[in-house]
Amino acid sequence: MSQINLEPLKDPQRFLDQQVLSETEIDAAIAAVVAKVKHNIVKLGETFPSSSTVNNAYVTTKNVEWTTGFWTGILWLCYEVTGDDHFRHLAEKNVVSFKARIDQEIDVDHHDLGFLYSPSCVSAYKLTGNPVAKAAALEAADKLMTRYNPKGQFIQAWGAQGSADNYRLIVDAMLNIPLLFWASEETGDEKYRDVATKHYATTLKYAIRDDASAFHTFYFDPVTGAPLGGKTRQGYSDDSSWARGQAWLIYGIALNYTRLRDDSDLPTYEAVTNYFLNRVPADMVSYWDLIFGDQDWQSKDSSATAIAVCGMQQMQRFIAADDPLHDVYAHAAAGMLRSLIRNYTEAETTGITALLNHGVYSWHSGRGVDEGNLWGDYFFLEALVRYKKDWQMYW
Repeated sequence: MSQINLEPLKDPQRFLDQQVLSETEIDAAIAAVVAKVKHNIVKLGETFPSSSTVNNAYVTTKNVEWTTGFWTGILWLCYEVTGDDHFRHLAEKNVVSFKARIDQEIDVDHHDLGFLYSPSCVSAYKLTGNPVAKAAALEAADKLMTRYNPKGQFIQAWGAQGSADNYRLIVDAMLNIPLLFWASEETGDEKYRDVATKHYATTLKYAIRDDASAFHTFYFDPVTGAPLGGKTRQGYSDDSSWARGQAWLIYGIALNYTRLRDDSDLPTYEAVTNYFLNRVPADMVSYWDLIFGDQDWQSKDSSATAIAVCGMQQMQRFIAADDPLHDVYAHAAAGMLRSLIRNYTEAETTGITALLNHGVYSWHSGRGVDEGNLWGDYFFLEALVRYKKDWQMYW
């Protein structure tokens, strides 16, 4: 990113015409989610849902892959809005599972430790003071630190540490590095904050194109750390903008601004958010890649919209009330969330059901296309809770 282009909103009135969400709408949406989660608990027991649905139903899985933390996060959010100890007791059993997972290093040799441990264990510690949850989350932060490459100053996403074919970051890690900020706050050790700050700066510098769209992944030279170029793994092409990647930037910048308060990041936030909003289609829910519109007959990715709403809600508190974008962004987020509530939440199965339908896991592999996915479910509920109360972030 040399000089980012701030693309003005093409039709701000379109967003201002969206009505703010009423308390009645939010309460009804949360009640519907809680009912689904209770239904799913009966089907799941102490197992976890798979990453995405198959024919609209999740299957059960052990505590593996990068997504199981979202299920436990959903349980904690349900506990917060209901006070029902049934959710808490199951979430605490999950915490024990996450402690065993990091102790035994079961599928943790990647950058997604924040996705796993922030909504499951940092949340548990913040809500209940659970010492096992705190210990597990700190161990996960230490494991994430081992993914840091000083040459290039980034946390490596996948593969053997330092391997030439995987010497890269991905934009998803914008939601993983808050685990390091939390670890620094909790321990007083600045090493975590230092790595998080460097990775964040590297992501902003290289993963955002001049037009404010997002590369999914960016490669570096393993010998010198010099930037090599951006690619995609999830988006349509190397030069398109994968919708979920753009949403990770929106929320990631908001989360990191919350910690760093670097005002030079505000124009970048505005640019990546405007880019996303200018490509939101008629029903306010993005397609899986922002290159597509209503004429292209492609799948939506409801999870990208839910993530973007959370990011916009978080950043809203830092945008001055007299800034014209304050109201535009507030109404845009409300319109997107209302569309998700009204059009993307119908129960499609009597099995383990998604909270949010019509997402895309990986279009190229054909996995989870036009299906529910666990992170979409989590961020949809997080967005609702953010509207319901002055929510204290798990991130």
